[in-house]
Amino acid sequence: MTKTVDQYNFKGKRALVRVDFNVPLDENYSVTDDTRIRASIPTINKILHDGGSAVLMSHLGRPKGGPEDKYSLRHIVKCFSELLGRNVKFGNDCIGEEAKLLASALKPGEVLLLENLRFYKEEEKGDEEFSKKLSGLGNVYVNDAFGTAHRAHASTTIVAKFFPQDKLFGFLMAGEIESIHKVLHEAKKPLTAIIGGAKVSSKIPIIEFLLDKTDNLIIGGGMAYTFAKAMGGKIGKSLVEDEFLKTAQQIILKAEEKKVNLFLPSDTVISDDFNNNARRDICKMEAVPDGWIGMDIGPMTREKYAGIIGNSKTILWNGPMGVFEMSNFEEGTKAVALAVAQATEGGAYSLIGGGDSVAAINKYGLGDKVSYVSTGGGAMLECLEGKVLPGVKAILE
Repeated sequence: MTKTVDQYNFKGKRALVRVDFNVPLDENYSVTDDTRIRASIPTINKILHDGGSAVLMSHLGRPKGGPEDKYSLRHIVKCFSELLGRNVKFGNDCIGEEAKLLASALKPGEVLLLENLRFYKEEEKGDEEFSKKLSGLGNVYVNDAFGTAHRAHASTTIVAKFFPQDKLFGFLMAGEIESIHKVLHEAKKPLTAIIGGAKVSSKIPIIEFLLDKTDNLIIGGGMAYTFAKAMGGKIGKSLVEDEFLKTAQQIILKAEEKKVNLFLPSDTVISDDFNNNARRDICKMEAVPDGWIGMDIGPMTREKYAGIIGNSKTILWNGPMGVFEMSNFEEGTKAVALAVAQATEGGAYSLIGGGDSVAAINKYGLGDKVSYVSTGGGAMLECLEGKVLPGVKAILE
């Protein structure tokens, strides 16, 4: 059975496509980052160019118990129509008579975007009856929403049951799965994993899994201060998870046992307050003065990390090195982004994933200078932990 859209002819077909249009909006409901919408265009164009039509379903935000205007997908229609280069129709509901009428009236080359799936609690519950109603809107199912593939929701998993012969991966899903497979199973050595972000707790499973795969493990971001304290360092008012100090110690020991080079920051940029204009200084990682906060990796660490990345053949990056949203504390994240781009130019394979890493690589205009930018933070992490995602499994079964 065909599994990807490139091997399927959509002529005369109405494709029910799960996309991930969970994009940020400003106070005027304008899309501020259209990465995920653009990522869906190749799959939609394949369907339309074949002579098919497309019914798109997505969630937006986390509405609580029913429709809320600020989470309506109608806010996306203008931006999406412009990116697609054709007018997109909008359905005020994702199930019911109106949705059925709009879907059945679609002509080849036309696109219908349904209202937010999460206006129904049945979506997140993976309700079978709700899934059946969704399935009636198309005669072939395409999942192109990698960002939600780790959730067994109605539209990402259960609905696939109703298309036993006609369920496919979109180009985005196929690309995501292939890029992760490359890192996990076809990585050229040395493989370097760069793990940052605020908390150790959210990264424990991925770090433990990577200790069996990676040659170099680079740690940065807020989580680095938990490691510093675990090793007896003074970290001032820096972010720390005291309940994970023992875990950090165990990770250091495991890395030694498995002969993985674990790199922790040696110096840090500190501030006397959590804001961009606060007083700044640089100190050793283990000697942050009382009342000061670690905000970024320091210049020595930046240089060391760039060198390790430059000598890598496969690179995985998840999580920033500091508070890169503030211009005075972005140098660490920027240095890593540039080093990854340079290594890629020199022939390394690089996979970037996780919301903040993606935001960083885009902020510095380097999205097209790395091998692959993943659209799914949580989904990518679960994949890299060796789990089979429900949304992937549903297509393969």
